[in-house]
Amino acid sequence: MSKRVKTLVMSEVTKRFGDTKDFLVLDASKVTAVKVNKLRLRAEKLGIKILTVKNTLALKALSEAGVTSLKPILTGPSALVWGGADIVALSKEITKWSKEKDLKDLKIKGGTLDGQTLDEKGVEILSKSAGKPELLGQILSLIKSPGGQLAAALIGPGGYLSGQVKAIAEKEGDAGEATEESPAEAPAAS
Repeated sequence: MSKRVKTLVMSEVTKRFGDTKDFLVLDASKVTAVKVNKLRLRAEKLGIKILTVKNTLALKALSEAGVTSLKPILTGPSALVWGGADIVALSKEITKWSKEKDLKDLKIKGGTLDGQTLDEKGVEILSKSAGKPELLGQILSLIKSPGGQLAAALIGPGGYLSGQVKAIAEKEGDAGEATEESPAEAPAAS
């Protein structure tokens, strides 16, 4: 490949990566071309991008984007995978696909997350962790929790006090009615 062609390919790869910093690396060399094509179509529907490019070109493009943690993983046949909702959702989807009967030859080599290199086991662990929606839900419940506890603490004694005042008022109301009736009954009895 000529230097000009390499430069063009590298600029195209860099443009495709965009601002992405988190990637997974797959080895799909033992998967048939038809199955890889079906995999690409499935991935496209989910916003996941798969790119097979020469490792040296990928490393240069990634280093220009500030991603250097894939260097130990980008050896041999490699396909870069990125996109989806977030890296956790991506790892869940790719891990699920690699366990399917049709794609059993798809091998997860590793990935990168926040500048750290992940091996195959690290990607597996990442796929079992909470994703962005779950984490946002947990954070929201943690934010709401103290307010809810405070409201319960204020409402609890206030409700108890309100109940007691109401009971006393009803008791006094019954006693007042009884005293009002007794003088009226007294003259009628004479």
